[in-house]
Amino acid sequence: MLQLTDSFSVFLQKQFLFRPVALPQTHRFVFDATFEEHWIKTPDGVQLNALFFPSQQPNSRGVVLYFHGNRGNLQRWGQLHQDFTSRGFDFFIPDYRGYGKSSGEPNERAYFEDARLLYDRLHREYPADRIVLYGRSLGTGMASYLAAHVRARTLVLETPFDNIPGLLASYVGSRDIPLKPAFFFPNDRHIRQSPLPILIFHGTRDRVVPYASARNLQQCLKPDDRFVTVKDGSHNNLREFDLYQSELSRWLERKL
Repeated sequence: MLQLTDSFSVFLQKQFLFRPVALPQTHRFVFDATFEEHWIKTPDGVQLNALFFPSQQPNSRGVVLYFHGNRGNLQRWGQLHQDFTSRGFDFFIPDYRGYGKSSGEPNERAYFEDARLLYDRLHREYPADRIVLYGRSLGTGMASYLAAHVRARTLVLETPFDNIPGLLASYVGSRDIPLKPAFFFPNDRHIRQSPLPILIFHGTRDRVVPYASARNLQQCLKPDDRFVTVKDGSHNNLREFDLYQSELSRWLERKL
């Protein structure tokens, strides 16, 4: 097997995993909804930018802590609030280090620590049973990590992978990959450790995170958890399917 140098391997994997788009600090977000912009300072001095969208219903049912995918920034992802604010949930979405207006650089361990910091901030205002952890693509790494370490209402994962080595293996069709893993984001391990109810969505035509990578998570689920296969769904269009919308509604409305 061809082995790349460690430094070049890390560079390639970082380019593969993280696709941030920076925004100037003067950028003014524009959405067709009421929202607030927040700043959260980390213990090591990084400033994380986040948006909060209140529920569209008179009485909030709780809050969705949403971890987005690996591309873009909050200007792209903030519009997804409507899938949750329309269902009575407040919506809180941060930009990761290096994304949008957030300072710092992508770092797996720091991303986990930041996720916990954000959860703790929300937990001061919401009881655990009213906090929904939601992760999409790269964001499933942070959401799954929290699910293994904190209390919450539920964990919802959209287009997840089992772990980064497994994701790379799904691309080459073999576990014998020509890279020494520099990142892990072990969703499979964290899901096994989590006592939370878990709902997973994945499409059969996902070319970014192959279905085979997500399917490996099925063996990690508890009997009452749910893995929803969206036939012909790709990486960025699951919310356009009636199956996604109906299953999401049913899951969020279920009694604890």
